[in-house]
Amino acid sequence: MPPPRTRGTALRHRLAELRGPDVPAKALDARALAALAANPGCARRAILDGAGVNKAALASALGSPSAFGQSQFALTRGNAFEAKVKADGGAELLRLVHEKLDRSAEPPVDARVPDLTATGPRGRTARTELELREATAHPGAWTLLDHPMLALDVAGSPAFLEPDAVVVHPDGSWTVVEIKSFPLLDGSADPAKVGAAARQAAVYVLALEELAARLGAEPEAGAARLGVEPEGGAGAEGVTVPAPRVRHRVLLVCPRDFSNLPAASAVDIRKQRAVTARQLARLTRIEDIADTLPEGTCFSPELPAGELTAAVESVPATYAPECLSACELAFHCRTRSRQEGAVTSLGRPVRAELGGLTTVEDVLAAARGEAGDPHDPAVAALRRAAALRAEALEAACR
Repeated sequence: MPPPRTRGTALRHRLAELRGPDVPAKALDARALAALAANPGCARRAILDGAGVNKAALASALGSPSAFGQSQFALTRGNAFEAKVKADGGAELLRLVHEKLDRSAEPPVDARVPDLTATGPRGRTARTELELREATAHPGAWTLLDHPMLALDVAGSPAFLEPDAVVVHPDGSWTVVEIKSFPLLDGSADPAKVGAAARQAAVYVLALEELAARLGAEPEAGAARLGVEPEGGAGAEGVTVPAPRVRHRVLLVCPRDFSNLPAASAVDIRKQRAVTARQLARLTRIEDIADTLPEGTCFSPELPAGELTAAVESVPATYAPECLSACELAFHCRTRSRQEGAVTSLGRPVRAELGGLTTVEDVLAAARGEAGDPHDPAVAALRRAAALRAEALEAACR
């Protein structure tokens, strides 16, 4: 008789059923996670991302193909620039970290660049944790982790994240490094692109903070296995070591002006980190959403269009115009939102001003005086606006 499945195993099995038979899971990266955190009320995106559904393939199967994503040329250029920055054991990258973030430390010479190769994302996550333990347990030297793998709990499901680099300073603190291909012109870059990079880096910082908290909660006996002597002697038990410090200033590395030479800027991401942490905490747990779905629900792009549409529509969405630059299903959700007359299709600021009026039909009826509580501030404002419009039109016709 097989052993009963644990809650985590049962959830993974359920999410695999939602993807469809033999459909591999699409990794949830930091860019998608930042976009998910920006729209925490969207259960549709939460369950699709949690299940690892390829939303681009899903959108195409629904007849509303996605129009966003990096071009192959941009990806090739970005990979070439990243390789240049990390050449020679990351000497230039570490120099920029020292110059922009830690001038008081000794210059990086003969830094450790450990091999993080392992099987699968869980193996790479364990390898990354081991190397961070090792680097933190032996302060005084620089360590560069090239493409480490981090895990972050998102609505009850683990997300595996891969930052460009994480640097361990001689004092044992950790810094996230983001390498982008957009240029720094005269020392500054496009604010929108910097903001997106900061939100992405904030996700990595949150994952590192979770790991640092776990390391700090472990007894020093565990650190002693890495060569650190516990305080109070080798027999000390139950004593914990301080959690490593995760720096809230990340390093953004971009090409200087129109060249391929690297330049860097320190970016304070405390605001983005706080917002992302708060939004992720608001996400409905993946298993709670899965439990509300009809039996046999599947999001495989191989299904007939009608069946697939019904499956997608069984999960409520919260569409806003901002989704167009962040979600592959945005065109499909926009069409449905317009068909339903939802005011969210006009933007979150408009939706916030309208209070309990959720459809365009409700708004127009309230403005005409046919519906709505006259004491409601939103209804009163709409009727006042309608009266002013009528006066203006009457005056124009005279």
